[in-house]
Amino acid sequence: MPNQEDRLDEAVRTAVELARDVADGLDAVLLTHFADADALDTLRPGETDPETVRAVNRAVAAEMLAAGVEVFVQRADRGAFRRWMQGRVDTPESRRAWIDRDRLLRGDAALGLLGLGPAGSPPPEPRPGGQPGPAADRLLAAFVAGDEDELDALAQDLLSAGRAEVLDLAIRKAAERHGNGNAEELAATLLSVAAGGALGPSGWAELVALPVALPPGGLPDAAAIAEGLLASGALEEALEVRFLPGWRAPKILAGLSPGALRRALLDMVAGEEPRDLPPGDAEGLLAGGFGVLVGLEIDWDIPVWDEIAAQGGLPLPAGEDEERMTPEESRAAALFDGWRGAVFEASGCVPLALVPLPETEAEIAEFLDEAGAGTPGLEEIVAFIAGARQVAGEEEVVCRLEFVGDALEMSLFTAGGQFLDSLTLPPERMPAKAVDMPAIIAGFVRLVRDAPGR
Repeated sequence: MPNQEDRLDEAVRTAVELARDVADGLDAVLLTHFADADALDTLRPGETDPETVRAVNRAVAAEMLAAGVEVFVQRADRGAFRRWMQGRVDTPESRRAWIDRDRLLRGDAALGLLGLGPAGSPPPEPRPGGQPGPAADRLLAAFVAGDEDELDALAQDLLSAGRAEVLDLAIRKAAERHGNGNAEELAATLLSVAAGGALGPSGWAELVALPVALPPGGLPDAAAIAEGLLASGALEEALEVRFLPGWRAPKILAGLSPGALRRALLDMVAGEEPRDLPPGDAEGLLAGGFGVLVGLEIDWDIPVWDEIAAQGGLPLPAGEDEERMTPEESRAAALFDGWRGAVFEASGCVPLALVPLPETEAEIAEFLDEAGAGTPGLEEIVAFIAGARQVAGEEEVVCRLEFVGDALEMSLFTAGGQFLDSLTLPPERMPAKAVDMPAIIAGFVRLVRDAPGR
């Protein structure tokens, strides 16, 4: 019968073999340190041998470090774990998914907790140097060859080295040698690279944006909208979004260079107000019809060693069938649509989708294109409002909207309270989705929450 030492050796050997098998598929891994048997039994009911777990953690960490995988470590905190489990189904999968976001350790602090010595300073990676021209040519060559991985790696290295001017030069060279269309495509790719990087407490952070179609009367409360989205349950649990206070102008965001985007990302990761993202002024935002909430998205989807060990390897890549919307994604989409409707009811504005910051302009354009796609429905609305204005004469015409089942009812009044006319639009006659209609109609007539004078 094997003794305790034999069982420990076997557990370590098995873990090391698995770590070697999966390391090539990982950039980072999270280990959980158990200080005592009580903590171990709380997180893994029935297990009471923290010494073996600590030995396995040390061996796995050493293998991962040798393979170039970053090692994160968290302490098993019974109180924090129990609070996290509240409201969750108590399953082994749920227990293994716990990540103590506020106290995650990395680097020498993580290794010290495991009982390993400092990793020491890794050999410095080659820093992109020399003249900007050859470096820009390498970027451009990777783009022309369609080598996305090489292009991403080169751009990230240059941005990390503070050589954003090389990216700008590559874009200019693309225009000279391959035309403006290719230059625009390269610029979009480099903006996408610059907006996200291996930064922040989880190892990856990205700039995101929530474009919002504004009501004509005044700016809604940006903080209330941001807080409402975070509380809605519509965001993936593994993602944390920290919004900047106030509104930003779409035109300012559209004019940012890759270097400016990376500076903004670094500022927000450091908890500072980004110098390159000044708040917009109310008059300019309302004139343009759209405001943007800018956020820092932190990805906490770090592979957890306990889950890897339980599965005996990494999860299989999603197949074609698995690429369809999951029940969880369907639920999140429904919650997002419900939240959008609630925002309109409260403030008269319509949020679009939460997108990577460089896609802000495209998201707004798509919204406007969808609104214009149903031209007959739009013409009916415009003609209806125009007819009411003829009846109203010099008085301002205002509109009260009400959803009656799937239909939208438009009621027009003079600002003084005289009822003018009403129009009911079933879904098939709307030029856009029902939730987007208020923002479209607000472009033609001032919306009011209640009938004037009542």
